[in-house]
Amino acid sequence: MKRSVRKTRSIVRYPRQTRRWNEYILAAMFLAPSILLFGIFLFYPLIKSVYLSLHSTTPRGDVAKFVGFKNFTNLFTSDTFLSSLWVTTQFMLFTVPTTLILALILAAFCRSRIRGSRIFRFIFALPLAISVSTGSVIWMVLFHPTLGTLNYFLSIAGLPTINWLTDPNWALISISIMTIWMNLGFLFILLLGGMEGVPEDIYESARMDGANPTRTFVQLTLPLISPTIFFASVTSMIGSFQAFGQINILTKGGPMNSTNVIVYNLYQDAFMNFRFGTGSAQALVLFAMILILTLIQFKFGEKKVHYQ
Repeated sequence: MKRSVRKTRSIVRYPRQTRRWNEYILAAMFLAPSILLFGIFLFYPLIKSVYLSLHSTTPRGDVAKFVGFKNFTNLFTSDTFLSSLWVTTQFMLFTVPTTLILALILAAFCRSRIRGSRIFRFIFALPLAISVSTGSVIWMVLFHPTLGTLNYFLSIAGLPTINWLTDPNWALISISIMTIWMNLGFLFILLLGGMEGVPEDIYESARMDGANPTRTFVQLTLPLISPTIFFASVTSMIGSFQAFGQINILTKGGPMNSTNVIVYNLYQDAFMNFRFGTGSAQALVLFAMILILTLIQFKFGEKKVHYQ
């Protein structure tokens, strides 16, 4: 009798274990393509960057010898790198708050459902369909000192013309204006989608209570779309630290390193001067900065987010 009970238990146990292992194998098969792609395009470059940051390279780009943390020490004693950090911080402060505020205003304008709002939605979202290189060429023409449209309007108004891309005082502002225009379409659609998700009953109740549009927007709309605003601020901050294309096309880090952000400085060291150790060290510093700032945003900014 006992033997038959043991056999029955073993028969029940093994099919369960077999099914569990089959589930693990099936899950691994589904995850394998993603893990492979992450390994090739994320984990391997990260490990390679850590390896190169601890070594010096020859003028041909070959690994020469192990130098430990000397590349990092040289970075934080380099005036060029410290200047690129400051330029990157300025660029972020110029672009992120301005783009968010403008996108909020435009989204609120289109949410009001005035006549022609559909046309305005199409116009405001147009920059989303333009690549960075195309947008940079368009703004290069606009910023041209003699043939550009911006200086043409300034001359009509009787104001002095500006060397938008060749004046160190205006170059970073010019790049920021172009970047704000490029990023505005995405944030506009994102925030407008958040506003469209707010139930109309809430606005009806606010109007019945006598709330004016400004009070409704500040006390109702902003808290209700705070998760969308938080997501937009985090992604915009990360994108500002990774800006490269427009700077490479319009100014190439100049004039006088006034637009030499950390990504372009990294590009010069690694792919133009073949100092892969220094470039990898800069990449890791940039990764650490973005990670710290993102954690700070999640630590303090998420407290003001109201999830429904």
